[in-house]
Amino acid sequence: MKRREFITLLGGAVAWPLAARAQPAMPLIGFLDGQTFDPYLMTAFREALKDAGYIEGRNVAIYFRSADGQTDRLVTLAGDIVGRRVAVIVTTGGGAAAIAAYAATTTIPIVFVNGVDPVNAGLAMSFNRPGGNATGVYILQQVMEGKRLGLLHGLVPTAALIAVLLNPTNANFQSQLRGVQDAAHDLGQQVSILSASNERDIDAAFATVTQSRAGALLVGSDPFFNNERDQVIALAARHAIPAIYEGREFAMAGGLASYGTSLADAYRQAGIYAGRILRGEKPADLPVVQPTKFEFVINLKTAKTLGLEVPPGLSASADEIIE
Repeated sequence: MKRREFITLLGGAVAWPLAARAQPAMPLIGFLDGQTFDPYLMTAFREALKDAGYIEGRNVAIYFRSADGQTDRLVTLAGDIVGRRVAVIVTTGGGAAAIAAYAATTTIPIVFVNGVDPVNAGLAMSFNRPGGNATGVYILQQVMEGKRLGLLHGLVPTAALIAVLLNPTNANFQSQLRGVQDAAHDLGQQVSILSASNERDIDAAFATVTQSRAGALLVGSDPFFNNERDQVIALAARHAIPAIYEGREFAMAGGLASYGTSLADAYRQAGIYAGRILRGEKPADLPVVQPTKFEFVINLKTAKTLGLEVPPGLSASADEIIE
């Protein structure tokens, strides 16, 4: 081999890895959950990202951080995500996660999924034109408690007392409580309000439900209860308590019934927005999504186990019957 050919070949061998290193790194999504990641819901998020042209590990990476229900950790976790120079931040598991991310950065786009009014919380200037660096899905779950109580009253009309489990640390606690009390007054239904914000509280609440001989249980909308879905459903089954929950996922897992918006759809929308932002759109121009469809799901197998005869009218009004 001639000397000139050898130098040319050597130069090419050196240049190639330099060119490879010059390739732009794949974009990084920071994912902050105030609770614990739900694999089922994360699947919906990833599927939407894929539809937008982004596949984790191929042309996008996701950096996950979870507070596991410890809201005091969110500020630190949000700061960690911002320090990773992510292209977009997605927050779930309650409004506190979105607020922590918003406090940590005014420039990195944020896509939230929560039940806290984003305008009242200062996350957006308006629903149609958020105007800042945050947008997402306002799931409206907290305004559904009165409707859930009415449906549970119809499913268990013989229940003299219905227990209601709420999380007092939820930003929407007072509105949830008012919704339940107003509906109870209209129905002439006696209710007992129970509180829980940790696993021990849940165990104590079910003990109270049994002691008070409540005929049914309404589990309020809250990221913590959704996170503890398996525990709550197992306790309801163990104590043979007919219960209604916020989302379809509860009924699919063995709960008697659910009424509310689809959490999977909300995560899917977050994936769509994350993909659009990665392609160059601004959160300021992406309207905050407010679901307009509410699903009523009845688990007929659970009803039979509890010895309940579901009224034909309620069966006919259900969006889905799980056999």
